[in-house]
Amino acid sequence: MSQQNSNAEHQSMLAENHPLNQIKRTVAVLSGKGGVGKSMVTALLAVYMQRTGKYRIGVMDADITGPSMPKLFGAEEFTPKATDQGMFPVRTHSDIQLMSINLLLDSPDAPVIWRGPILGNVIKQFWNEVIWGDLDFMFLDMPPGTGDVPLTVFQSLPLDGIIIVASPQELVSMIVKKAINMAKMMDIPIIGLVENMSHTVCPHCGKEIALFGESHTAQIAADFGIPYLGSMPIDPDLARLADEGHIERIHKNFLTEAIE
Repeated sequence: MSQQNSNAEHQSMLAENHPLNQIKRTVAVLSGKGGVGKSMVTALLAVYMQRTGKYRIGVMDADITGPSMPKLFGAEEFTPKATDQGMFPVRTHSDIQLMSINLLLDSPDAPVIWRGPILGNVIKQFWNEVIWGDLDFMFLDMPPGTGDVPLTVFQSLPLDGIIIVASPQELVSMIVKKAINMAKMMDIPIIGLVENMSHTVCPHCGKEIALFGESHTAQIAADFGIPYLGSMPIDPDLARLADEGHIERIHKNFLTEAIE
């Protein structure tokens, strides 16, 4: 199949956006496996971009079975407004627009026990039935892995690129390569790799301690010819703000290269 035919087929599979939406750039944040801080990176990207005052930001929580965005943003009690035209996302304390399945459930602790096609349809509905309005950037917090939902997003949403989050362990590195190869197979641009939990800093002597051993992320980025967007430490202040739902109060500068 020619590249032209492949592109035409992909265009035909894209879900239509809501007529009231104008979303300039759509960026998915994903990881090869869970537990590497993908949601934290998504939230921080949104917070930092919003804080510049230059951009209108939206966050779609595409991790339907493990949603965490409402908790990070302290928006668990917020309720999306439904109208005849569609549903409006909630707005966080710093005016980031947010939609998550947890905002629609009777209890945030209720499990979402749905099969892949239903999960994919929910994400499509978040895209074409939610009234996001005019956004400069939409960040998607993806579920971990390379299964049905990432495949649906890659095929159905007009992604401008993805950011892949990793941690230093060699096992994670192997799985990250799967995510990279999937993106390349689907012809999705890779903006770059971010390493989370790269180290912690001793509060007494200031020495950096690599808790998970030697990093492999920068080398993977170099091997695949994609940008390395830097690393994030294990930071107690960041963890506390996330647990409290105050991620928007972070004043330390992480992810500088990714923002640039």
